[in-house]
Amino acid sequence: MQVAMINGIHLHYRRSGPPEAPTVVFANSLGTDLRIWDGVLEQLGDGIQRLCYDKRGHGLSDAPPPPYTMDDHIDDLVGLLEHENIHNAVICGISVGGMIALGLAAHKPAAVRALILCDTAHKIGSDALWNARINMIQQGGLESIADAVLARWFSDAFRRANPAAVAGWRNMLVRTPVDGYVGTCTALRDADLTSAAQSLNLPVRCLAGSQDGATPPGLVKSMSDLIPGSRFQVVDGAGHLPCIEAPGKLAAVISDLVQEIAS
Repeated sequence: MQVAMINGIHLHYRRSGPPEAPTVVFANSLGTDLRIWDGVLEQLGDGIQRLCYDKRGHGLSDAPPPPYTMDDHIDDLVGLLEHENIHNAVICGISVGGMIALGLAAHKPAAVRALILCDTAHKIGSDALWNARINMIQQGGLESIADAVLARWFSDAFRRANPAAVAGWRNMLVRTPVDGYVGTCTALRDADLTSAAQSLNLPVRCLAGSQDGATPPGLVKSMSDLIPGSRFQVVDGAGHLPCIEAPGKLAAVISDLVQEIAS
């Protein structure tokens, strides 16, 4: 069990791989924990060090009362990297984790060597969307939104072929602390990282699942267009979480980028 006190809260994380190897840091989506990366980590080569963590309000990390801001999440990751003495890392973030990665690169460029931004955007949703979701959760708990979220997370084909696995991911979602989920909804509601995206000057890969119902390819492409020199690609057949539906494809993107920046 690896837990650090960062910014007054306990953050749970997992670090593995050779200490001298290039480091890839993984930041999770809303309502998930670090287990979403297991399939990707299994397919990465031995020459990459990995750091996964549960952001505040999720997994085994503390869940302080809402509201949260995106800067809270960014500062937590800054603190964790400093705690682990990690510099020049590749940051791979998905959904809100991608926004955290984007903000980190803009605010602490020395900490980041490159970015992989999966199924995310510089601005996700509207005030009305997030306020409605917060109200639903406060009235009916996470069970009230779970099936709709799962339909955005995974393609129809994946849900039909893997009902037991989908049931497990649903359990992960509904067992997320309500304070953590609602707090991160407020962070998403209030965040606009357009200027951060435009300010980047480092290698960036932007990916979108073709079946993503939360941040569809067009939205991810609009973020990629803001980032100078970024590359955009679609992961065919995947929903909002290609780290689960297509871990091999994501692992290949990560490995290729690590090799590219090392050459």
